[in-house]
This record gives sequence, structure tokens and C-alpha cells, in this order.
Amino acid sequence: MARPRKPLLSRDRIVDAASALVDAEGLDAVSTRRLAAELGVSGPSLYNHFRNKDEILDAVADAVSAQIDLSMFDEHDGRDWRTALHDWAASYRAALADHPHIVPVLAQGPGRRPAGLRVADAVFGAMVRAGWPPAQATYIGALMRYFITGSALGSFARGFVDDAAAYDPADYPHLGQAHLLADHQEQVDEGAFETGLRALLDGLTMQYETGVRGKWETQSS
Repeated sequence: MARPRKPLLSRDRIVDAASALVDAEGLDAVSTRRLAAELGVSGPSLYNHFRNKDEILDAVADAVSAQIDLSMFDEHDGRDWRTALHDWAASYRAALADHPHIVPVLAQGPGRRPAGLRVADAVFGAMVRAGWPPAQATYIGALMRYFITGSALGSFARGFVDDAAAYDPADYPHLGQAHLLADHQEQVDEGAFETGLRALLDGLTMQYETGVRGKWETQSS
């Protein structure tokens, strides 16, 4: 039997094509008609794999979640909870930085997405194993997701234009160098992320020392 000229349509092919469109042109570029044209198939054939565009974007978002490193949460890894959270956050941010246009979909939560649920499960499980109460472990997972996805929704540095005249000292006496920020976008955004992450982890460490560890010491005395 002759081999088909084009590969058979599959969920993976659809997700790969949709991911490429989102990365190149944004969420609005994705439509079933556009995807069908990119894949060289008829539009209705997509519905054998996905019910609608939202399901396709969910699958694209989940493919990005699958890129996030979770090895630090393995109970045999050896990293303490704070280091694990830091390293996971860095991996999470890197995945979002590679696919910034899908962030609004990811920010809505994992829903039924398998990879997204594995992320939530790994974080929660690691925090509970470290001694955090389940409710607090839930708050930590939510807090970290808010911070990481929020940091990926836009660039502080890119919010300023490369025009010194836009920041008249008479109106903005402290923004004399603001027109230079765009040239240092990566440094500013990475520095802000690390500063915020350290502040979050410092605060959680204080709670851990006075609450979780203090409780252990009380119980053992």
C-alpha cells in the first residue's frame, strides 16, 4: 500500500502547528481555518481531535507546562524546599519566556491539563513533605504561580520609550534615565524577577522558621 504523501493528522501535529502560530503571531492568529490551511487538511478534520479552538489552545498551554523542570521536587532529589521552589520558578519562567503569547491561557490555571496538573501536584506534594500544612502548601503553589505568570505577562523595561523628551524633568523629576531602560530589558526584567523571588522566599522562610519548624521543636520538647 502506497505511503500517504502527507503525514496523517494527529493531535501532536495540530498542537505543533498551533504552537508555532502562537509563538510567531499571537493567540489571535489561531483559528481552525488557519490551522487547517497550515496543515494542508480540511477544516472539519481538526474536529476529530479537538472540539474547538479553546481546546487546541489548552493543549498548546499544556505542552508549555510539560517543559517545566520538576526534578527538584522528587523526594530523592535532596534539595530543600526553598531551593526547590527557586529552581522550579526559574525553569517555569524560562518556559514562559520562550512562549510569551500563551501566558494568558496558562494564567487561567491548569483546569484538566495533565502537564499543568502534574506541576501543581509536584509543588503541593513537596511542600507537604517539607512540613507545610496542606492549606499553606496550597497558598504557596498559588502565590508562586501568580508571581511567575505575572512576571511573564509583560516587560517593565519595554514599558518605557527610547525618547528622553518623553520624561521631562519638570513633570517626572526621578525618571531622567527611564529612556535607557529599553536597552537593558533583559537585565532589568531578570533582576526584578530574582529580587521578587528572593523576597517571596525570604518571607516564606520566616513563616517556616517561626511556624512549621517552631511547631516541630515544640512537639519534640
